[in-house]
Amino acid sequence: MTMAMRKFNENLDTAGNFKLRRTVERLREGLFDPFGVRLLTAHETQLNKTFDAGVQLLEENRSPHLCLCGSYGQGKSHSLAYINQRALNQGFVTSQIDLDPREIPFHDFRQVYRALLSRISFPNNSLSLVKWWKNWALEQKIVEKSQPNGRLEILPESMPHLFKTILTALVQENMLLSQRQKGLKQHLNFRPREFPWLLANALNGNPLSTPRLRQALKYREVSFYKEESLTCKGWEPYFQMVCSLAEMFRNAGFKGWVLLFDEGESIVQRGVNIRRKSYMVLNRLLFPDSPHPGLYPIFAFTDDFFMQVQREDYTRIGLRNQPEAPYFATNYADAWQSLTLYRLNDLSASEWATITEKLIYLHAKAYNWQPSASETRKKTAKILTDTRGQEARFKIKALIRQLDLDQQKIVLEGK
Repeated sequence: MTMAMRKFNENLDTAGNFKLRRTVERLREGLFDPFGVRLLTAHETQLNKTFDAGVQLLEENRSPHLCLCGSYGQGKSHSLAYINQRALNQGFVTSQIDLDPREIPFHDFRQVYRALLSRISFPNNSLSLVKWWKNWALEQKIVEKSQPNGRLEILPESMPHLFKTILTALVQENMLLSQRQKGLKQHLNFRPREFPWLLANALNGNPLSTPRLRQALKYREVSFYKEESLTCKGWEPYFQMVCSLAEMFRNAGFKGWVLLFDEGESIVQRGVNIRRKSYMVLNRLLFPDSPHPGLYPIFAFTDDFFMQVQREDYTRIGLRNQPEAPYFATNYADAWQSLTLYRLNDLSASEWATITEKLIYLHAKAYNWQPSASETRKKTAKILTDTRGQEARFKIKALIRQLDLDQQKIVLEGK
């Protein structure tokens, strides 16, 4: 037995029966399971090396990125899920989202920001950003350590003013008012029960009434909220907030924030004007003018994305009713020659044989049965032949269905 299989069996032995069955059931449905991803990932040594090289760049105060490239079915989503787990284990905060040209269009970074916060994960817990922030601030007593002007030292200077005020308000108590004061007209808008909801939604990028938000900040005694506007225009404040959160997480003791974007090729599935805006945002994320402390973006693309980038007409001039200027901010086909690429390849026959062997062991351990070695391997080999060219998850689903049938046959024969 190889060292890899011995380690695999050790993982099975230490996992409880519930975890094993849950893994098989999720794989049977074509879903990603954290334990299953860890057990069944191929090429993990090279993938680890590539990801860890980016971590080293972060530690040197440089801005890394990583682009996974492969065809449909070559394991891009699986690889992102694997990296997500590795990042959490190393002490990163992570967010993994699927880009969608209709629901999460990349050029509208407010939508991207909202999606990232909705899928945020912290090491060893599943708290939302708001809950983590309030718990952490209480433990660290950061309000007591705030600067004389009321600003919290952990918040980066580059963080947009709106979000500085919201994070400050979330960890402060409501202003104390007597019953008589509450009855006065000037305190008519004192509605403390709605303040947590207002602040949480504002932090998550949801549109809210500015006057209502201003009242919440007033009664949470955020002394500096009037110094700047409480509105965010365009996509840049949300982009900057993502960068600032990564730095804040680093200040809080995490290694940073790993952003994982699946379906990256959706960026080129819109009209040229949308693509132009998306390229500009993407370029800022991958190649910033100055480093983004703690931020590690990772994208999964098909070759369609890079083919479209190459086909763009970078000689095109100007926009209607504007001074003559290049349509695209730069020639991205040239600018992205230095992308950090990790190219995924189809698994070889021997690698699929190894994965099949692991699935057999996993299924047998989960459901407490003993497969017939020669007969089961013969059937699973035929499954792999019949599903050649299909996505990996469909192959795994087919393999598990066959193992289900074999197990049921043995149970019936035993009766």
